[in-house]
Amino acid sequence: MVQDCLGSHAVKGQRASRHQVCCQGSGQDTLVFSHGFGTDQHAWSAVAPHFAERARCILFDLPGAGPLLPEDFDVRLYASIASYADDLLDLLDELEIKKCRYVGHSVSGMIGLLAAIEAPHRFDQLLLLNTSPRYLNDEAYIGGFEAAALEHLLTEMARNYHGWVAGFTPQAIPSGRPEAVDDFAGSLLSMRPEVSVQIARMIFQTDIRVLLPHVHVPTVFIQSRDDIAVPPEASRWMAQQIEGSELVWIDAQGHLPHLSAPDTIIKALHERLY
Repeated sequence: MVQDCLGSHAVKGQRASRHQVCCQGSGQDTLVFSHGFGTDQHAWSAVAPHFAERARCILFDLPGAGPLLPEDFDVRLYASIASYADDLLDLLDELEIKKCRYVGHSVSGMIGLLAAIEAPHRFDQLLLLNTSPRYLNDEAYIGGFEAAALEHLLTEMARNYHGWVAGFTPQAIPSGRPEAVDDFAGSLLSMRPEVSVQIARMIFQTDIRVLLPHVHVPTVFIQSRDDIAVPPEASRWMAQQIEGSELVWIDAQGHLPHLSAPDTIIKALHERLY
């Protein structure tokens, strides 16, 4: 839930209000931070402030995130990653951001890649944390999940959402930091379960592999080890598809290292941004 805008100020505008947009810092560069599934912009609360002295940092909530979901929110309007990418570009238009460096976690990595294909002139750089172009395995690709196992996961989410959250969060953050696990669990539980399940199904069934060679924006993939959602084979495959991209392995575990090891993420971003 966004209440204090991470110590910064809220940004006015129709889309900005809907996305709970907040801005902190100033500078010639603009950094746009986009969170992953099951979190909101507060996932960056230990990371973004470290860049506010050099850049204008923009934080926002993806559609469907958090407890303050409008009653008229229709998850069917976000049946594909492309809808989120269009939303991102529309938001940049409203905020009059002509160019930015984009930091996206997990599904927001896919969102950023699609937006950069559609409007490469809007992005100086993509820095994508623990992202994947496809989560399902096939004959020539290791995405991390078999179709039957994924369907079981989604069924369990729908059947007993609170129980699924309790079992999933320590696997996603195997760091020994209970506060990070609690933060992630609280964020997941703040979502409406039926919305969460539908968004998860859309994400896990997405496949943007064929589009990756069309990315012509400088791209850095930052990947932690022992990620329950993204196997190393998928990270290596993805980096090979985008000419000139860089794959950076960091000394952190799990799918949400910006929660469990924020100092490691700050260091990795500093090294690639400046």
